[in-house]
Amino acid sequence: MTAGPAGRSVVVVMGVSGSGKSTVGALLAERLGVPYAEADGFHPAANIAKMSAGHPLDDTDRAPWLDAIAAWIEERGDRGGVVSCSALRRRYRDRLRADAPGVFFVHLDGPAELIAARLAARTEHFMPSGLLDSQLDALEPLAPDEAGAVVPIDGGPQQITERALAALPR
Repeated sequence: MTAGPAGRSVVVVMGVSGSGKSTVGALLAERLGVPYAEADGFHPAANIAKMSAGHPLDDTDRAPWLDAIAAWIEERGDRGGVVSCSALRRRYRDRLRADAPGVFFVHLDGPAELIAARLAARTEHFMPSGLLDSQLDALEPLAPDEAGAVVPIDGGPQQITERALAALPR
């Protein structure tokens, strides 16, 4: 993983809602000994209200959210950190890494049926399961020139976290 003098970089745990970003992100940060930030905490209230009403966000809605996450990533610099963020489109990932080229993306990926089952089991989250299809439609997988890895989400959180750790460049 490319990093500055302190030898650390920021990892973005990405994927659709229900893929395990928050759980794996927090576990990964703990294992790496770096701070964790939950992307949902960067959403303005209007975004949360829109998603809670079952409406997908558009790029105008996402702009301040992505900018706030990008600022956190840049502020972390070479001290390292882990942040969860759907980062579904290449242009969103480009925005996140614009001022922090050492960012590494861990894409949590799995079958739509598994993700839908996880979403159905959630009770305390604003993102309704009805928006899963819009997220899957928007998802642009990591391109070969993007620093990152795809990590399968079958198994439990610890197993997925181990896979994510193994995928990180040394």
